[in-house]
Amino acid sequence: MERYGFSAVKSLVTIVSLAVLLVFAGCSDSNLPTGSSSETALDMTTAGTVLTKSSNGNIGINVLLNTDVTDAILADLGGYGKVRDVLYKVNAVTMQAKAGELPTIQALPYVAAANPDAERHGGPVDGVNLADFTGGLSTWDLDAINVTVEPFSTDRNVEYTGEGVYVAILDTGLKDLWRMYFPQERIAVEYAKSFGGGGMENGNVSEQPNKWEHDNDSHGTHVTSTVIGYSLGGTPINGSAPMATIIPVKVLGQSGWGWSSVIARGIEYIGDLKAGPLADYPVVINMSLGGPVLDAVEQAAIDYAIAQGVVICASAGNSGTNGMGYPGAYEPVISAAASGWIYEWEPFPNRSWWVNLDVAEPTDPEDFYIASFSSRELSGQDLDIAAPGSWVVGPYQLQSGKTSYYFLGGTSMASPHVAGVVALMLEKNPTLTAAEVEAILEASAIPFGAGSQTIIGPSGAAATVSWGTDATGAGLLDAEAALAATP
Repeated sequence: MERYGFSAVKSLVTIVSLAVLLVFAGCSDSNLPTGSSSETALDMTTAGTVLTKSSNGNIGINVLLNTDVTDAILADLGGYGKVRDVLYKVNAVTMQAKAGELPTIQALPYVAAANPDAERHGGPVDGVNLADFTGGLSTWDLDAINVTVEPFSTDRNVEYTGEGVYVAILDTGLKDLWRMYFPQERIAVEYAKSFGGGGMENGNVSEQPNKWEHDNDSHGTHVTSTVIGYSLGGTPINGSAPMATIIPVKVLGQSGWGWSSVIARGIEYIGDLKAGPLADYPVVINMSLGGPVLDAVEQAAIDYAIAQGVVICASAGNSGTNGMGYPGAYEPVISAAASGWIYEWEPFPNRSWWVNLDVAEPTDPEDFYIASFSSRELSGQDLDIAAPGSWVVGPYQLQSGKTSYYFLGGTSMASPHVAGVVALMLEKNPTLTAAEVEAILEASAIPFGAGSQTIIGPSGAAATVSWGTDATGAGLLDAEAALAATP
């Protein structure tokens, strides 16, 4: 899974000293160039399936049935452990049972699959404190995907804004000060949720009222800002889909990680919304999180949500050559690799390049690179597209009660760029299916093959990064081309 200051109250031009935030959790990338960004942390930990036992030997087990859930089945499963939660829409349950019971449960005639609850993480990567709040309303990353014309400008290349589209951010929730970053009308508080529990000896998924807006981690807040933009101390910063409506769904704990059972419940919840009160609205899910194995119940929840008409985007992972994370690597999910811009941090120490340097048009693939932390596609995995994920600015709080902003890097940052563009496409044509959206994105992507680039990191040091075609998907995200190709 992944997780990933300066006070804006007094002055927008206060210069803040450089700070680098490193978060490591199970998978670090020792080959990163000095100063390069890496959402190595919780985004794609190698923790994966967990069989850690408590003193009584219990673990959390996710069970997918091959038939409808019935009272008789629940009673029978109760003989092997304690049934903690039932996902009726996907015919699944979560259980607390002794680890030794897992093979027996897997062999039951009504069980399609059963596995230990799998860890999921979401966190930054590296973060660099934003030290220059001057500039315009558009940023390099939106310019790079052809949503906006240029930095210092409010002009957009595309006429669509995501209006009428709901984007569910399954993540850590929002910070308490979210109203200082986002317009209140852009957050669907009536649908916001928080789910917790899961994992190891627990096996239970619970609902936690109002906790969605009391996040300690900031990851979900930063991810949200890429979609709808944010207020930078009073200065509005553009988003990829600034008129989309965000549904915050907290599925990761206060430390930025969680369990696949909880994420499955969040996905099912959004599927239910699409099947019910949001039946007449396009709905997108963004999951900037993942882990190294695909949980059967999580997969069933994804299939259910897509069947209701939801389009799902997810980060590819921050494990480099160790391969992609799930659910991003699952074929029906639109996965995002992390690309960067070779003019980042030039000329050092120019901290305002993100708002005052113009990405050349037409987009030249030679101006971009794939970050070394970005997960490469292995056999059986599906990497779809690359989007800006190296040094993206957004709200990220380290101190309670003080608004602050950071450059973050990771595939967590790439995925919401894709989700925002999907919202634009669905505004233009709400009837598109998930498969049609993915096909258009891939066909309209800017071809981007294997390559090597010398880049400058935030420390000012130069380093060389290289990548193969297993790191690029179909190429670089191009919002303008995707919309032109949308019928």
